[in-house]
Amino acid sequence: MNLPAPTAARIAAHRFGLGEPSLAAIGNDASAWLLAQIGPAGPQLGNGLSSAADAVRAHEAFARLRRAPAPMEMADNKPIEQQFGEHFRSMVLADVRARLVTAATSPRPFAERLALFWANHFTVSQAKASARAFAGPFEREAIRPHIAGSFEALLQAAVTHGAMLRYLDNDQSAGPNSRLVRQLARRPRAEGEPGPRITGLNENLAREVLELHTLGVNGGYNQADVTAFARVLTGWRIPALQVAASDSNDPPARFEPAWHEPGDKTVLGKTYPEGPQALPALLHDLAHHPSTAQFVATKLARHFVADDPPAALVARLAATFRETGGDLPSVYRTLVTAPEAWDPAPAKLKTPEEFVISTARVLRLGEVAFARQPDGGISTLGQRLQAAPSPAGWPDKAEEWLGPEAVWKRVEWASRVADRLGRQTDARALAQASLGSSVSEETTRQIERAADGPQALALLLLSPEFQRR
Repeated sequence: MNLPAPTAARIAAHRFGLGEPSLAAIGNDASAWLLAQIGPAGPQLGNGLSSAADAVRAHEAFARLRRAPAPMEMADNKPIEQQFGEHFRSMVLADVRARLVTAATSPRPFAERLALFWANHFTVSQAKASARAFAGPFEREAIRPHIAGSFEALLQAAVTHGAMLRYLDNDQSAGPNSRLVRQLARRPRAEGEPGPRITGLNENLAREVLELHTLGVNGGYNQADVTAFARVLTGWRIPALQVAASDSNDPPARFEPAWHEPGDKTVLGKTYPEGPQALPALLHDLAHHPSTAQFVATKLARHFVADDPPAALVARLAATFRETGGDLPSVYRTLVTAPEAWDPAPAKLKTPEEFVISTARVLRLGEVAFARQPDGGISTLGQRLQAAPSPAGWPDKAEEWLGPEAVWKRVEWASRVADRLGRQTDARALAQASLGSSVSEETTRQIERAADGPQALALLLLSPEFQRR
């Protein structure tokens, strides 16, 4: 990297980090500032944050209410959907606020960005009712402690966490020849009673682990591999009633042999034995597969550098991944020291979440930014936190966030922030402090010509230099 120190500091602050009110805090060695942040993500800031076991108990409590003699539909004349949302409201809002306050105040913004990246890579979305209140605990228990270990450890933690098992329906997946299904088949049934669900196999988790978490859609697997992998996964579930009856906050997922499909299973040409040991063995092989190295390298390069990442950078990241057995700190160091990652031209558009977090950081708002609205208004910008529309997570390309309506919503949000804070903010000084020499003459001229402080701040927040990283 052969860049002037202020230029490198701006790239470090916005491309790798989440925005800084003053680039002077980064110093003259931007790479060193980033490399010093590599490590596990710290604890999230918040009181009374729930565990995955708490989420299980909350779901079982709601189920008990539904089974109560008095129909819930009549309670306060509220529909079931509304009661369901209110039942989990405090847990969900606490999770969202903790995620954002931590990102907005962390002295290690590169580590926070990595945590956000991996939480999106291994999406658990509470847009699905069965996963409500699980996304926050999943991030705290499976993602944040493992972002600076091996990819294999991160993969194992994510796939076997109760939140992922529930979100992708594995906690109800039973082997067609499992002891449970055989017992159901032998159970006497009353006349007219529907027969048991003999197969009971759900392939959702197996498919998404292969397509979205490891090999990628073109990674060399086929439908037979998906089905065999699903059979390996049978038995890994949340025994909800047992968790609800316990006071323990230990991770609630476990292997239950009665649900497991007996016999060997062959995935990608390798045979795995019956039993719980098959899953960690298979995940180990997936973590070290060449297609996984290529897939993860591409996603990291796309997230940090460009929507269409440089092939040379992807190749370098993939090589480091393979050579180190998926050691993530080594991959991050290769990314941070790659010349392609320091192209001065900002190529990435901030997502709504990144836009709000960077605004809070640059304006030094801290937790105040999320006092009135726990999500800081991010949902109004089109991104409902911890509720991605699919297991693929939120998109990481600018084209997904640049529709006319989406741009107008950014204008409205920035104008509201500027109306509240613009009179006590010197937008021109802030632009120089937080963006340095990257601020164009045109942006500087527009800010100087602003009618008042609120308009000047709005112009800064909406400028290309601030919107892109």
